Amino acid sequence: MKEQNQIPTSKVARASQFVKAGIKVGGNYLKHYSKKLVQPDLPKDELHKDNAADIYSTLSELKGSALKMAQMLSMDRNILPRAYVDKFTMSQYSAPPLSGPLVVKTFRTFFGKSPQQLFDTFEMGAVNAASIGQVHLATKDGKKLAVKVQYPGVADSVSSDLRIAKPLAISLLGLNERDIDRYMGEVESKLLEETDYELELRRSVEISNACSHIEGLVFPAYYPELSSKRILTMDWLDGLHLKDFLRTNPSQEIRDRVGQLLWDFYDHQIHQLRQVHADPHPGNFLMRPDGTMGVIDFGCVKVIPDFFYDNYFRLINFDTLDEEEATVQIFRNLEFIVPEDSPREQVFFSDLFKQMIYLLGKPFSVQEFDFGDDSYFDSVYAFADELSRVEELKNSKVARGSQHGLYINRTYFGLYSLLNELKARVVTNRPSWLQSKALMASNK
Repeated sequence: MKEQNQIPTSKVARASQFVKAGIKVGGNYLKHYSKKLVQPDLPKDELHKDNAADIYSTLSELKGSALKMAQMLSMDRNILPRAYVDKFTMSQYSAPPLSGPLVVKTFRTFFGKSPQQLFDTFEMGAVNAASIGQVHLATKDGKKLAVKVQYPGVADSVSSDLRIAKPLAISLLGLNERDIDRYMGEVESKLLEETDYELELRRSVEISNACSHIEGLVFPAYYPELSSKRILTMDWLDGLHLKDFLRTNPSQEIRDRVGQLLWDFYDHQIHQLRQVHADPHPGNFLMRPDGTMGVIDFGCVKVIPDFFYDNYFRLINFDTLDEEEATVQIFRNLEFIVPEDSPREQVFFSDLFKQMIYLLGKPFSVQEFDFGDDSYFDSVYAFADELSRVEELKNSKVARGSQHGLYINRTYFGLYSLLNELKARVVTNRPSWLQSKALMASNK
């Protein structure tokens, strides 16, 4: 893969890249509709493919929050056409890497030394490159190490990139400005945290230690003396990313074992630690033939406030939905329904969100769930598609749902997607208070 020798860092330079992407997309639409005059039934497949390639090309050159948005969107498969998902998935671990001189410059800035002076060996070619940084293989004192180097200018461009990308998100995704503004602060704060490798190091050590009792999970050791605000050094973990792992044709038993590890890892973080590795994309997990799994990259961690946790997870126990008064109060607490709603709107939105909860909470309604059931995921995507066309939602004067739900929903959607690709059958462990009375009775 071709290396990048520079990254646009000034606001003007980065804004001009977004403008160029917009012009290319406009040209693709013009080309599409010109062809459509001759061929009225022409599908949009080619248009989506061209747009995805042009937008990804721009975002991959900019790195940072711009590329991170592509990564996030690739997980939300119900939002984007398949062409975008396929292209944007590359941002999870195979973006164009930085050239050697830029890597050396970063080391000299933060250590006053080149990587060759810090390590016994250091491979200048990146092993993989994602949205915020790229990983190099190194050795020191007989240990094999992974060294993550952040792209220059990423931390300083988060806020301006989000503002510049907003019009593109509105036109490309059909999102309204009100919804984007509501969650912008949450996204911005998480992206800024992801650029702070000192914070990531502390969280990595804390969460790794807290989850070390889960047999089969493997975490790297971290090295503060070889890390800084923009460089992070840890043990090298062997294993395969999901698609490469699946190419080895693992048995159903191994798929189930890896899937159970994923479920138990997230269950413990959410319900015991009240903070969660909120970036469950395939690039952050290394799967092995024996069913064990390495976990890396704790850059994106969502701390779950108690008030949000208590309300959000009460809805996972379907017994709650049988109590109309309690459900309505929770919907108010979570801002699914708001004081401005008329009685008719309150009923409408309550019914709508109940449907959503019954569908997305289905894995919690049974003791064991088959995530290989594609019909379930087809129903989820179909519901999301229907939701995008609900006039009452599109015309609502307020954005609905607590901003804290953004990364929790994203976490569960990412987890479900991983388990679906694994075709894993999973025992859906969770605290006893989240199990409905009907489910507990069936287990006796």
